[in-house]
Formats: sequence, C-alpha cells, structure tokens
Amino acid sequence: MNPETVVRRMYQAANTRDLDAIDEIFAADFRSHPMGTTGRDPIRRAWRQVTERFPDLRIEPLEVITDGDRAAAWTRIHGPAEPATIMELVRVADGRIAELWGLSNLNWR
Repeated sequence: MNPETVVRRMYQAANTRDLDAIDEIFAADFRSHPMGTTGRDPIRRAWRQVTERFPDLRIEPLEVITDGDRAAAWTRIHGPAEPATIMELVRVADGRIAELWGLSNLNWR
C-alpha cells in the first residue's frame, strides 16, 4: 500500500474497532515514538483501552499529505469530549507503517 492508503486504512480500522487489521497495517517491528513502544501488541492494547474508555471515539482524517515513503495526517478526534486535533507523521516500509510520530491537543482525562 502507498503511504496515503495505509494511513487512511489505519483510521478506518480504528473507527471500526478492527483489531485484526493491525497486522495488515503495521510492520512487525513498528515503532511508536509517542508511546515509546515497538511492535504491534502495544497498538492493540492502546486501541482497546481508548475505545473501551471512549466508545463513541471516531477519527476524521481532514487531510493526508504524502512525500515518498512518508505521510502527514491532520485529523479531528470526536468522542472523548470536545473535538481535538492530532497531527501524525508516519513512515511506511513494504506497505506497512514502520514508524509513527504524533502531536495532539487531546486531553484524555
């Protein structure tokens, strides 16, 4: 998958709570810089925890911009309280997300 397609697939999977898609979307040695983790299992746990806490959570991708093997996504998060914004940068390798960096104004409390 190209970077834009894989990023949009990540948001679709998160919105539909499709945890099985994590293996399709993320590389086995995926590195999450915001969480400080490596591998797919931390993503599974994080998605499960967030959606249990915020069952109405929905991620709306507003814009995805790509350059080579990278994509930057600007998203709006609905569900936790006030809508929030997240900016994420991903690096894609072999059709899967290999690394992710992110910034947010989301207050998870």
